[in-house]
Amino acid sequence: MSDNMRMKLKIWRQKGPNSPGAFRDYELDNVSSHMSFLEMLDVLNEKLIKEGKEDPVEYDYDCREGICGTCGVVVDGVAHGPVRRTATCQLHMRTFRDGDTITIEPWRSEAFPVIKDLVVDRSAFDRIIQAGGYVGVNTGCAQDANSIPIGKEEADKSFFAAACIGCGACVAACPNASASLFVAAKISQYAHLPQGKPEATRRALRMIEQMDAEGFGNCSNHAECEAVCPKGISIDNIAVMRREYLKAALKTGSATI
Repeated sequence: MSDNMRMKLKIWRQKGPNSPGAFRDYELDNVSSHMSFLEMLDVLNEKLIKEGKEDPVEYDYDCREGICGTCGVVVDGVAHGPVRRTATCQLHMRTFRDGDTITIEPWRSEAFPVIKDLVVDRSAFDRIIQAGGYVGVNTGCAQDANSIPIGKEEADKSFFAAACIGCGACVAACPNASASLFVAAKISQYAHLPQGKPEATRRALRMIEQMDAEGFGNCSNHAECEAVCPKGISIDNIAVMRREYLKAALKTGSATI
């Protein structure tokens, strides 16, 4: 494989949430196979700025280390691209071949309206967290390490759920645009720990009600969410979320099952 490649890009361009969008074609020469996907977009934007014919392509990023969850685009029909358990910022151009045409578009969901080009508004996730994705009770001073025994299996389940970075790839991949994997991870990380028990009922009801209010679809077990999750969050967490919601509904009688 040559170190330098020529790439053809089909990128979704949209000036705003109320503007029509369309794919635009671009070509880039001398794309290094060592570049990250976002570095390739940086090179494209430098070219567009230099030419002065149109605005650079807007896209989200922050840490570029696959940690923060800020990045995220659909690459050739796959959220985050063709490499499993890899965020867009950690995708490298060596994944592609000289002369390839790459189609790049934003997350597609009514609950994630396009702001501009590849940038979408994911504040719906923030509102779901604000509804109950936290421990709010007074827990006092830090406990000694072994004063609250937690079995390794439960601790591991909580840890793996907490690895969710909230990027929204699960929503983009789901045919129903469901946020169930994201919400399940945030509920599950507390459900396995004693610190999360006091607010478990309120947490499950409020977060799931907020998820529905935001306009996300329902989960129908396609498992596309797990397939594209850069952290490999398991759909087992969705079962935990449903159990927590069922227990909360039966306990309060305030929810429809």
